Amino acid sequence: MTTWPLLLETLPRVQRERLFALADERLFPAGSRLFDEGGTADRFWLIRSGEVALDVYVPGRQAQVVETLGPRQQLGWSWIFPPYRWHLGARAVGPVRTWEFRAAEVRELCAGDPEFGYELMLRCAALIADRLQATRLRLLDLYAPYGSGRP
Repeated sequence: MTTWPLLLETLPRVQRERLFALADERLFPAGSRLFDEGGTADRFWLIRSGEVALDVYVPGRQAQVVETLGPRQQLGWSWIFPPYRWHLGARAVGPVRTWEFRAAEVRELCAGDPEFGYELMLRCAALIADRLQATRLRLLDLYAPYGSGRP
């Protein structure tokens, strides 16, 4: 699973400092919704402590958790692509501390510094690939006749 080292420790120091100049500390109480599937994706977070459950809406059923994220993981990538809508929902499992980034400011930073934008997007692409693979495996476990094939 993609964690901070990929995003933070491999991002050049000057670029990392520029990104964190945009960060706000944020606390989410246990049980709170960070966002809902289909809502406006206008920010993303780096989780400092706690856990966040990613869920998908399933008609006629409760939202199904497809992955749980914890410390040192990035939450949110839908802010990158128009129309900027969340593909999943997210709920704080317990108290969650994060660094929060406003998407419009980060996109503006990327547009103004193409080298920074390229480096950040490489790291976000790795996150997206990991997240899609984890979601695929979870959905196989939930709905395929033989699950994901794992014993």
